[in-house]
Amino acid sequence: MKRTHTCNALRPADAGQTVTLVGWVDTKRDLGGVTFVDLRDREGMTQVVFNPGADGIQEIAQRLKTESVIEITGKVRARSAETINAKLASGSIEIAAESLIVHNICADLPFPMDDDKADKVNEDLRLEYRFLDLRRPRNIGLLKLRAKAARAIRAELDSQDFLEIETPTLFKSTPEGAREFLVPSRTNPGEFYALTQSPQQYKQMLMVAGVERYYQMARCYRDEDLRADRQPEFTQVDLEMSFIDREDMYKLIEGILKRTWKETLGIDIPTPFPRMAYQEAMDRFGIDKPDTRFGMEIQDLTALFKNSSFKVFNGAANTPGSVVRAINAKGLADITQGELTNFETIAKSQGAKGLAFIKCEAGEWKSPIVKFFSDEEKAALKQQLNIEDGDIVFFAAAPWEQASTILGRIRLESSYLLKARGRMNLPTDQYNFLWVIEFPLMLWDEEEKRYISAHHPFTAPVVADEPLLATDPAKVRGQHYDIVLNGVELGGGSIRIHNPAVQKRVFEDILKIPQDLVESRFGYMLKAFSYGAPPHGGIALGFDRVVAMLAGRSSIRDILAFPKNQNGRDLMAECPSPVSPKQLRDLRIRVVDEEPKPKA
Repeated sequence: MKRTHTCNALRPADAGQTVTLVGWVDTKRDLGGVTFVDLRDREGMTQVVFNPGADGIQEIAQRLKTESVIEITGKVRARSAETINAKLASGSIEIAAESLIVHNICADLPFPMDDDKADKVNEDLRLEYRFLDLRRPRNIGLLKLRAKAARAIRAELDSQDFLEIETPTLFKSTPEGAREFLVPSRTNPGEFYALTQSPQQYKQMLMVAGVERYYQMARCYRDEDLRADRQPEFTQVDLEMSFIDREDMYKLIEGILKRTWKETLGIDIPTPFPRMAYQEAMDRFGIDKPDTRFGMEIQDLTALFKNSSFKVFNGAANTPGSVVRAINAKGLADITQGELTNFETIAKSQGAKGLAFIKCEAGEWKSPIVKFFSDEEKAALKQQLNIEDGDIVFFAAAPWEQASTILGRIRLESSYLLKARGRMNLPTDQYNFLWVIEFPLMLWDEEEKRYISAHHPFTAPVVADEPLLATDPAKVRGQHYDIVLNGVELGGGSIRIHNPAVQKRVFEDILKIPQDLVESRFGYMLKAFSYGAPPHGGIALGFDRVVAMLAGRSSIRDILAFPKNQNGRDLMAECPSPVSPKQLRDLRIRVVDEEPKPKA
């Protein structure tokens, strides 16, 4: 390259050198006949000084527009003490320009490039001009952080003798779980590939093939509604190992994350990580990915209300499988009516008829349900929930899982309001890692009247629970594990079924998948397992989520180079977009303008 140094490399020790720098004009100032330009590249900024002279470069510099691309040559000189810019790593020096080449003049900018100002610009506009948005120093920094995290993960896996192996992106359609992206095959008319949701089945085949330790930074695709932590295409650290148990997996992942945090943020993460059973997570936090940085834990009040005169709570307390539960959102009694209505909407979205509550203000309990409580019940509530002035208590009376989920959502919403009010301050450098384990292997689907896999159908049952597969599948625990950080699920995996008879039994007898469907979707797996499949297990870490947590960003769009917006559109490249009739004819596809009407 023409340049001799980057814009963050020069220091006072380099004074007197003649150097060449290239980059973008970040800012320009004309002071007392002298023009100052802050020249920026991806590494940082350096101040360049253009003095009046016969060569005319200062006059050219005066006409420069910000974000234009230039090349300068000049001498490094130390700045005087009073002109040092402590905000810049190169702030102790400047370049006295001797020559200037203008490579490209920037058009009028659609939004300011200053990080604070640009962050307030509509996101869709920034995504339309993503090539500019990425150029901002903060966003360049996020891409560098992402690259550094990938290097750390690869280095740790390489040190553990893993082989990085690419698996196909075009796979067969196996429509369970998330909706797939389908890809028509021109050479096989009427047939389709699906873009892989994950390399799950391929990596299990690699274990059968004797690879033993595999990983890849896998691109995955899911046709789902988007949100802050979800994109239609994403990257996961996908890996699989043979001849292991769950303890081996815990140790490996803890080592990967420990190295990643150390090499990117310089933070030593304590290991081993705490572990929590699914049942305990739901009991205490109402969610299988709990944020343990704050309390506000769910309390069970079922025994207290077994003889209550309040029929709603009494009925739940005396119905098998149902419970009465509550949380105390301490300090949130000043909740507005609009915020309370939102809480009720959340509760109803989980199947509740409403959301019972008690506010405690100025020593008085305010609620439509208080009149139904005896003095003994009030005293017990006050003691168990530590009710004080300024608190609000929320209740749920429903089957255990539903009640837990309702209060889990209310707990999180309460934390958002408390943080917004400045009453809950969570340190930005607090990282509460947690393994959530012992999930149920199967869940009962009331609509389909059959069991479905809680994780996926390849998850092995806990050995001690295998006899229950035939008698009570709902009580069988799976060898499934999720790694959670501050309420965000970073990844999940399991020890797999490797015995073809057990796998076939799960497919047909437990999940009630018809035999012909099992054969068409998974026949090759069952065949492979019959040729000496080793015990194996794996996990997939959401790499985008890992980087977002490292960067302290709430949306993974911030740490992707070219993300889709909330409607799944790439506004810069303007896609998805129509294709030509010829392309459709070649694929034997017809576009239907209207959705087919449902049959009567």
